[in-house]
This record gives sequence, structure tokens and C-alpha cells, in this order.
Amino acid sequence: MARRIHIFDTTLRDGEQAPGFSMNLKEKLRLALQLERLGVDIIEAGFPIASQGDFEAVKEISRQVERCKVAGLCRARFQDIDRAWEALQYARHPRIHTFIATSDIHLTHKLRKSRQEALKDAVKAVEHAKHFCEDVEFSAEDASRSDPDFLVDIFTAVIDAGATVINIPDTVGYAVPWEFGALVRRICEEVPNIYRAQVSVHCHNDLGLAVANSLAALQNGAQQVECTINGIGERAGNAALEEIVMALRVRQPEFQCSTGIDTRQLYPTSQLLVQITGKSVQVNKPIVGENAFAHEAGIHQDGVLKNPMTYEIMTPQSVGVPSSKIVMGKHSGRNALNHRLQLLGFRPSREELDRLYQRFTELADRKKYVSDDDLIQLARSICSLQEA
Repeated sequence: MARRIHIFDTTLRDGEQAPGFSMNLKEKLRLALQLERLGVDIIEAGFPIASQGDFEAVKEISRQVERCKVAGLCRARFQDIDRAWEALQYARHPRIHTFIATSDIHLTHKLRKSRQEALKDAVKAVEHAKHFCEDVEFSAEDASRSDPDFLVDIFTAVIDAGATVINIPDTVGYAVPWEFGALVRRICEEVPNIYRAQVSVHCHNDLGLAVANSLAALQNGAQQVECTINGIGERAGNAALEEIVMALRVRQPEFQCSTGIDTRQLYPTSQLLVQITGKSVQVNKPIVGENAFAHEAGIHQDGVLKNPMTYEIMTPQSVGVPSSKIVMGKHSGRNALNHRLQLLGFRPSREELDRLYQRFTELADRKKYVSDDDLIQLARSICSLQEA
């Protein structure tokens, strides 16, 4: 039986922290309701103590979201936790998410605390959060650069204090997959009370490895993955939700994992985020980019026209994209040109197609993209060509 992976979406918290991606209450609520349609398990709605606007957004999302768990982030400080609960108390399924840094570089230069002080603060924070909420997540910030022995100690302590989820973040995107997978496996094997908590990971993309690290973690025992729509987030962003979900689906025999995501909602959710933020995804973005199901090279076009599986490992419809695109450009072949002309109502003979193809390639060398109007004009310029 496939192991169920929980999808923790932090688009509205970590994703929104990316420069230029801030959202107001109305926009956050609109996206949260779409995330619920998408089928995520947990929506991290914001950082309630950060601002009044964030507090109000977490509170309103808590009121309106029905099926998903709603999480609010807070530092390992009582005032943060109190403020988070003020907003989360309206949620049907609330989660308090508290964190403290555990790497020596963060402890020394940012927090100016010893390891033992950080451990005590973490335990006190979890204990305080448990007064309000049964579901408490603890994150060891910068875990991938932390001493694994200290991680074992602090995770053991917070689980004893009541943490139901422990999160292993690659906060600065420093890890590589085999190393991060080994760290997750070590935590799963060496934390004596790990059976009482769910293991989560949160990977950043500074080296372009966030999705790979997340998948390596899932292969080594992680049960929850934290990610964002379109991979947005601090600096180079987070692990992209749509890439993780489709990797697990397309390579299901390899991973033996499933999610509760309605994959047909991936593209609509991506487009809604683009609409809200005004920030487009790069055209070659996997799953949701403009070119993800577009084909210009003649060999590829010929294969796709004969059987889409020759070059598409998933159907566009499976992620909510209406159809593949055959893009007419200088790399296109005769079969693709003929296919496009027939869609436009023309039935060229072999000789006419040869003449059209020569004219087409001349035009394509001058233009990046040959439009349907261009093709219609070319077809009509061949006198003997009759429209169907």
C-alpha cells in the first residue's frame, strides 16, 4: 500500500516573504480557499505576530477554511505563541508551529545562546503551545548545518514536551540529496520517541536542490513535506509543491507514496498565484510553466502527434492544463506544419506542402514564432490550395 505523504503548504507564509510577493487579507483568503480545493493537508497561513495584517489574515483563514489544518508560525517565545493562538483559535483544525535555530552559526551570531539555552527555550515553547492546541509542530531552523547529535537531543526533548510534528529544515538550501536523506534517516533511527511524532522537512532552493532534497527525505522516512506553489519563497524559493506531487505520482512505483492532492487543480492554483502577485513563472518551469507541454522541434512534434507519451511523461490535463501546444517555429517539421494547417481548415497536397514548408521555414528564420494568421496567409498564397 502506498504511504500517505502530508502536504504542508507555506505559500502564504514563507512564500509571501519573498520580495514583491506580499498579499493582503482578501488575496490571502482567496488563495487559501483554492489551496483547500487543491487538497493540501496543512495551510500555513502566516506569522501572526509579524504584523496586524498577518494576524487578521490568519484569523480569517482559520474561520473560513473547513477541511485543512491551519498553522501559524511563531518563534519560541510566549508572546509569539499567545498571538498565534489568538488567530488560530477559530480554526477547526489548528496547529501552532514554533521554531528556534539549532546550528552553531545561528546560535552564536544571531541568537547569542548556547545549545542548552536553545533546547530549554524550545521545550518551554512547546509546553506553552500545548496549553492551547493539541497539534504542535517544532522546527529546528538551519537543521542541515546543525550538529546531528544536538538535533537528536532537541527533537527528543520537544517530543517529550508534546510536539506532534518535528521539522528538519534545510533553511539555506545548503544540503545535497544523499546527505539530507541520511540526516533524516538518522533522526528517524536515533530519536528514541520518534514514533510519537510525524517527521517533516522544509527545503530551500539556493542550490536548485529543494525538490530533490525533499524527495530524498521522503525516501528516508519523512512523512510531511513543506512546500509552496510555484516554488516561491525567501531568496531562491522553496521546494515547489507541484513538482513534488507530480514526481510522486509519475514515479509512483519508485516512491510508493501518495498525496491527497487533486492534481487537476495544480495549474489553476499556479495561475491564481500569478494573478494575485503579478509575478509570472519562468516559461520552462516544470509542470506549470508556459513551455511545460509545448513542442517546437520537428522530431518532438512528430512523436507527440503520433503518441503524446513519446515526449510527455504526464498528460497536460492531469495537472489542469487544457492541452499540449505545437509551437510553429524554425525547428518545426513538415508533419507539424501539415497538422496545423489541417486544424486551420486546409488540406495541402504533398507538392503544395513542400512549397509551403519552404516558405514557412524562410518566414520562421525571420520570426521567433509563426502565428496562425501567418500560416493562413502562406496557405492562401499557394494558388492551387483549396480550403476544406
